[in-house]
Amino acid sequence: MARYLARALGLSLIPGLLAAASAPALAESVIRVVPHADLKVLDPSQTAATITLMHGLSIFDMLFAFDEKLNVKPQMIESFALSPDKLVYTMTLRPGLRFQDGTPVTSRDVIPSLERWMKKDAVGTKLASFLAAMAPVDDRSFKLTLKEPYGLVEWSFANASGSPAFVFREKEARSDPAVPFTETIGSGPFRFVKSAWMPGSTVVYEKNPDYVPRSDAPDGLAGGKIVKVDRIEYKILPDASTAAAALNAGEVDLIDQPALDLVPLVEKNPNVTVEVITPIPAVAVLRPNHLQPPFNNAKARAALSAMMQQTDFMQAAIGDKKWWSTCFSYFVCGMPYGTEAGSEEYRKPDMAKAKQLLGESGYKGGKAVIVSTDEIPAQGAMARVAVDKLKQLGVNVDLQMSDWGGVITKRLNRGPVEQGGWSLFAVSWNGVSMAHPLSNIAVNTNCAGTNWLGWPCDEEASKILDRFIRSTDDAEKKQIAESLHRRLWQVQPLALAGQYSQPTFYRKSLDGVLKAAVLVFWNISKKG
Repeated sequence: MARYLARALGLSLIPGLLAAASAPALAESVIRVVPHADLKVLDPSQTAATITLMHGLSIFDMLFAFDEKLNVKPQMIESFALSPDKLVYTMTLRPGLRFQDGTPVTSRDVIPSLERWMKKDAVGTKLASFLAAMAPVDDRSFKLTLKEPYGLVEWSFANASGSPAFVFREKEARSDPAVPFTETIGSGPFRFVKSAWMPGSTVVYEKNPDYVPRSDAPDGLAGGKIVKVDRIEYKILPDASTAAAALNAGEVDLIDQPALDLVPLVEKNPNVTVEVITPIPAVAVLRPNHLQPPFNNAKARAALSAMMQQTDFMQAAIGDKKWWSTCFSYFVCGMPYGTEAGSEEYRKPDMAKAKQLLGESGYKGGKAVIVSTDEIPAQGAMARVAVDKLKQLGVNVDLQMSDWGGVITKRLNRGPVEQGGWSLFAVSWNGVSMAHPLSNIAVNTNCAGTNWLGWPCDEEASKILDRFIRSTDDAEKKQIAESLHRRLWQVQPLALAGQYSQPTFYRKSLDGVLKAAVLVFWNISKKG
């Protein structure tokens, strides 16, 4: 069967595909996963990359978490109370929480972890602006005192996008937040096997035998994180067809974010499930660099939106129309804040208008560097469509392809292209983060330069967002979100390429794959 499937794909199966740096005993239950990207960064406070978020969720834990329907539920927290004036939270940790080195989790770990998070993450930074003080009460309890009431405290702690509020050991939490730490000792349901980590090849997690899960049922990222297997092994297979062949042959158990042009082949295998496990569509975009030419000019960014034919991008990146749709909302069409207000003049692509806007921006033929990777096929496909359209506008485009780790590193450079900088990249975001104006890091326009890659700056949009988070009336919040959306279409923080549902492929020998904002591996059992 395996050889037949490999021939059908025009491939030969790879000898030794399942070899690991430290092979587990045969009696152990192992789930072998082809992740969407290679793990490069171990400190989840340093990047918004989903692969590092998955790493963080495996080995660290959070005070609160989103369930499948994005309701906020306590996670590490046993109980909490809010004072009548809504200014003082008192929170108590669950008993029995321990780090993987055997030390207990205490409020002395929680407070510096939150302080580190508030320096790195947009949601945390906003909460910090409302915070008067944090202090331990005892080993398990701590208090947060606010300057004024803030209705998004628990939601902020649960937010699973950007750089979430993971709880680290005090040692890592107090380290310089500008320098990534390399320790991987958390209090989560899995342990990272650092000795087995082979970048570009293998990542291994083991069940944490000392983890004490909640007693309630698993639900999204919340509830009881009960680990039912011994190991999770990531097998880095950048070639999508090779990964599909390995899945069909039973050499791997699951593919995270597979290339969708392979769905028809994989669906034919009666032993494989094709399922969308994330509750909200992902959003695909082109992200320009607001600090450097040519896209430091708003008219050049508007030219990007004017040239966008979303169907071209989605057909290239996703393929079958059943998986994607056009959408002109920064906050995800179909979601509570999913307005398209302000996008009216950009809903039909207009290359003539795009050329005019680019000319009015003062563009004189300077090089525009697009960075991308084929390790995430959709991103590589969107980048090539962007190159073609920009060339039609007369832009001097330099497409620089590398592995995903190289893209992550390159994007941190804020300098001009002559000094290794970049102009544009294609990316997609989990809709869970995009759907809420506060967690949507792509539209954060704070002018302190602490916002997400691309670093847009617009004080007016920031003020509107501030009004949004202070509002306690749902109808008013929607009106403010619409005002924010209109302003963002003037600022042009990014160009929307469409939204899509990303299925996961997994063998039917796996049971209990959870629907959640991000793929997680607790609750999954494996037959055979």
